[in-house]
Amino acid sequence: MLATFVSGDDCGPLILSISAIFPFSQARVAGPTVANRRNAKMAPQAVGIAVATPCRRAYQARQHPSSAYRRAAPLPAINEPQVYARRLRAVLINSIPVLEARGIVIVLMAGMVGMTAGALVTGMSALVQAMHFLLFDVQPGGRLSAMFSLASPVQAMFPAIGGLLLGLSVIWLRRRKFRTPVDPIEANALYGGRMSLTDTFIIVGQTMISSGFGASVGLEAGYTQVGSGIASRLARAFRLRRNDVRILVGCGAAGAIAAAFDAPLTGAFYGFELVIGIYSVANVAPVMTAAIAASLTAEMFGGVPFPLELSGLPTLTASQYVPFLLLGLLGGAASIAIMHLVSLIERVFVRLAIDASVRPFIGGIVVGLLGLVTPQVLSSGHGALHREFAMNYALPVVASVFVLKLAASAISLGSGFRGGLFFASLFLGALLGKVFAGVMAMAAPSTALDPAVAAVVGMTSLAVGVVGGPLTMTFLALESTRDLTLTGVVLAASIMSAILVRETFGYSFSTWRFHLRGETIRSAHDVGWMRSLNVGSMMRKDVRTIDASITLAEFRKEIPLGSAQRVIAVEEGRHYVGVLLVAELHSDLSDGETPVQALAQFKDAVLVPSMNVQSAAETFQRAGAEELAVVEDFDDRIVLGLLTESHLMRRYAEELDKARRDLSGEG
Repeated sequence: MLATFVSGDDCGPLILSISAIFPFSQARVAGPTVANRRNAKMAPQAVGIAVATPCRRAYQARQHPSSAYRRAAPLPAINEPQVYARRLRAVLINSIPVLEARGIVIVLMAGMVGMTAGALVTGMSALVQAMHFLLFDVQPGGRLSAMFSLASPVQAMFPAIGGLLLGLSVIWLRRRKFRTPVDPIEANALYGGRMSLTDTFIIVGQTMISSGFGASVGLEAGYTQVGSGIASRLARAFRLRRNDVRILVGCGAAGAIAAAFDAPLTGAFYGFELVIGIYSVANVAPVMTAAIAASLTAEMFGGVPFPLELSGLPTLTASQYVPFLLLGLLGGAASIAIMHLVSLIERVFVRLAIDASVRPFIGGIVVGLLGLVTPQVLSSGHGALHREFAMNYALPVVASVFVLKLAASAISLGSGFRGGLFFASLFLGALLGKVFAGVMAMAAPSTALDPAVAAVVGMTSLAVGVVGGPLTMTFLALESTRDLTLTGVVLAASIMSAILVRETFGYSFSTWRFHLRGETIRSAHDVGWMRSLNVGSMMRKDVRTIDASITLAEFRKEIPLGSAQRVIAVEEGRHYVGVLLVAELHSDLSDGETPVQALAQFKDAVLVPSMNVQSAAETFQRAGAEELAVVEDFDDRIVLGLLTESHLMRRYAEELDKARRDLSGEG
């Protein structure tokens, strides 16, 4: 009834009726409680507001008929942006708990890193191909190593010219006092994933010069460096914790390899095995995201895929696994020989006292001469690898190309060209597999090894020994051939190669280079926290000292039993003499005039602040001590503090547990 009056045009009778109702409403709601009296007072006001609004609208409609339609129409469109803004704000507020989830943020950042790596890898590859077009007349879509011969003997000079440019960069870097660049594996192992963008661009530039001018090196080192360097910088910009930075560095490397070979699984396991050092639930989502994003980005920008067209492969029998396992062992042995050969050439240059800025020029001359024999030895070898699978060359030809490519790669790296053995090991392994198949065909024809299958098995086996990732190379073989029937034999041969290299040599090519520089790391496992956990950060500085020249009686008088457990005996200037155990000196039966210096223990066992936890633990074990003094250095031996073995082991256990929780994703 009331709704009918309100919606009408005439509001006069309604106001009178409501004013007559007010006393009745007040009497009805009024009562003994304060709440009822307050409600009674507010009731007329509420009704009045509810009635006045429609009455006012009715009056305005009579005065301005055109405005009645506007009042009844929907809200103007001008308010829609405000509504959308309020809705967006509400969605963002409701999404804050989701965005605060660390795992989701890392996955989103990994996707960004993957897209960036894919774009940069495609750009680097295109620039190097353009250099090959300008310098070696390589046709668009072709490859330098796929040429049957150089168009002109003058082109054999270009590797030497590239070496000259590289030497000039070495001189410039030496004058600017740049440190040795840090690659992703070293950064994750020692520095918590911290990489310098300056180092990144230096390595990228030198790698492109080396490969662009025809040196027998691959671009994969530059690919992983730029992907990981950008990822590290992004992670540090957002101030992520140490383990998250390491994961994103692995994502950058995974994205770079995935984009280079159009192989997401290969890229992902490259990040797991070589850069992060472990596969866990915590890192599988971001690494796979980066690898897939990079592969799709490279495909969108026109990156060249890496397919190996294999057709008509025979069915493998159980008896053929034995020779293929032998090929895996042979590939592992060849990888060890290649790494020793590279270091041998480096030592030859050092022994001849040839300056580092001149070595690339000399190496470029030799590589150029080898390129006159066959261009298959130039650059990384993409085109040559496809040519070997497409054509069936005679055994002497394949063997000669293997020797020439091995010499060119070892000379290029040993003379100082920047790059890696990633793709060169694939090409050399494929040649080794074909040579093995040819020899087995003559020595044991009943084995009937297919040369193409042997090439794939040899490719993965030798590359596993050089690069150090069995699953990485297995997935590369499967994704490039797109043939799952090779899974068993390829994986078995890869495992044999990895076991041989690990048990007899213990290094991949990257970690072998660290070993030659004096580093002790053998993988990307995070050991940097162990180095940062040093004696200086764990020692107690409030150590009690006493003059070593006082007598035993004076010591007992100055240091009562129970006032301290141990005291450091020092000479003038706080020079260390030894450790005095208070309980033992109070129970000693010596004459009271005996100087405490004669009763001091651990006179030759001291710690210095720069010692890491491992070195300090070894010192405790050798001395058989429970506490040792910390001195400034081994020469002056000025006392700085004291460290107990129990505190050292407790801190080590805490950091070890923290590292374990970070790896497993519990932290």
